[in-house]
Amino acid sequence: MDREFVELLNVKIAGCTACRLHQGRTQTVPGDGDPNAELMFIGEAPGANEDKIGRPFVGRAGQLLDDLLAEVGFTRPEVFVANVVKCRPPENRNPQADEIGCCEVYLREQIEGIRPKLIVLLGLFATQYFLPDARIGQVRGQPHQTGPWLVLPVYHPAAILRNPSLREVTQQDFALIRPLLAQSERPPQQPRPSGHSHGPADDDSQRSLL
Repeated sequence: MDREFVELLNVKIAGCTACRLHQGRTQTVPGDGDPNAELMFIGEAPGANEDKIGRPFVGRAGQLLDDLLAEVGFTRPEVFVANVVKCRPPENRNPQADEIGCCEVYLREQIEGIRPKLIVLLGLFATQYFLPDARIGQVRGQPHQTGPWLVLPVYHPAAILRNPSLREVTQQDFALIRPLLAQSERPPQQPRPSGHSHGPADDDSQRSLL
């Protein structure tokens, strides 16, 4: 995915009013990083710091993510980081199903444009986007092939901040990233339907990722 495409998609995200979340946002938080990254991270939703700055994972959870990346030899500019929803939910509540559905089209375009070798799923909502019935404590650290996408569920950095005992197992999960990248290939380019519109995704578009 080239940077021009990223910029155009970001403009579309910035103008989105498909769900209620747009009413309370300061700005959208589409995602950032290398648009040709082999490694992609997907989190849950922007928080207050992200809503203010317009970038994902810029607070304490973001610093922890950077530390975990550094431990396995990556920097933030080398990867691409996004969230399931692109606007901050009120009071940092969990994103609701219809809000995730409205944002799904943008996340799908990011994933299909980048075509990462590996997607690391940060926490429950990103994990259940690909593995709908999964429980993070049961699937973390276990790679799954979902359609063309290789995904690795791990604990969300915010969960580690709340429960520091999760850090050691998360470090073990991050240690899997380089071996998984080494044995994986980029998925093929996904066909883009003509006349594609940016709005709430239907059930068929959701299944295209699963």
